[in-house]
Amino acid sequence: MELDCVVAGAGVVGLAIARELAMAGREVIILEAEERFGSQTSSRNSEVIHAGIYYPQGSLKARLCVEGRQALYHYCRERSIPYRQTGKLIVACETGELTQLTAIKAAAVANGVTDLRYLDADELHALEPALTGCGALLSPSTGIIDSHTLMLSLLGDAERHGAQLVTGSPLESARSLSGGFAIRVGGSDPLETSCRSLINSAGLGAWQLAHAIEGLSADSIPPRWLARGHYFSLAGKAPFSHLVYPVPVPGGLGTHLTLDMAGQARFGPDVQWVDDIDYAVDPARASGFATAIRRYWPELPNTALQPAYSGIRPKISGPGEPGADFRIEGEETHGVAGLVNLFGIESPGLTACLAIARQVASLL
Repeated sequence: MELDCVVAGAGVVGLAIARELAMAGREVIILEAEERFGSQTSSRNSEVIHAGIYYPQGSLKARLCVEGRQALYHYCRERSIPYRQTGKLIVACETGELTQLTAIKAAAVANGVTDLRYLDADELHALEPALTGCGALLSPSTGIIDSHTLMLSLLGDAERHGAQLVTGSPLESARSLSGGFAIRVGGSDPLETSCRSLINSAGLGAWQLAHAIEGLSADSIPPRWLARGHYFSLAGKAPFSHLVYPVPVPGGLGTHLTLDMAGQARFGPDVQWVDDIDYAVDPARASGFATAIRRYWPELPNTALQPAYSGIRPKISGPGEPGADFRIEGEETHGVAGLVNLFGIESPGLTACLAIARQVASLL
């Protein structure tokens, strides 16, 4: 084999995997189809460090989010990556939603998140006077992060241990061989070579790549669904210091209020099922956002919402279906030695990136 490890995809998860493998002594090449790293899902999200509250007990999302959150805060402190442990409020906007707070707290405890604290209406108002609600859960371990600086740091660690990033170079196909893979790399400088280990961390492109791996059964590739989430920013300063999430609604977690590192507020994401990757934001969606936001912030100014950006979530469950878990699969699952496929790495993928990297390394 000419190469040792090839990681397809230089999003935050692919970079974390490359770092983990390089630091373990493997020779790593990172192939990225775009002209720069982290230009798709990794740069089009809320940049929230999640606590691990909502995911089903025993799921990969639950376990890797809790492990990853702890590792990520430590990594941020160690590397001086900008982050803020803002805390999050899960707000019951009506009295009928208060029982959901009890269920949410119980689910969080089952996942190992034991620091949630119940606030009554007076305590909620004292903490965030602009909020309207009948009660809330405070999640102190939720925070925000500068995702670009995180990715720069992960890449720097990987490169210091010998990894190389090659952009504009999509992995177009692979063929399973004894002891590795024959691979074809596209782009302006096409190349055919071979490698011992192959990690498919291509995000939105993971399905296309998986179907182009000769020797991998199509039965091991889940269906792909695309969910576009839109974000609107707030013109002016937000009167909040915490992230604000209403109690979950059917089909999603409601319209969130999140903050960036500069204190700018943004709202979203919503869910729009799409067939193609298109990042357009329709300004007319602001009306629906405003209605949802005014359930917990009635004083939202009439013209305060501005179209910001959108992201596409690579999902393996579709409309009306229960949310699917991460799929991180090695030889024991699909039967191809040296291959790890990652499907459905949506939220909390950013939070869990370091833990996902350890999971992948263990499968190799």
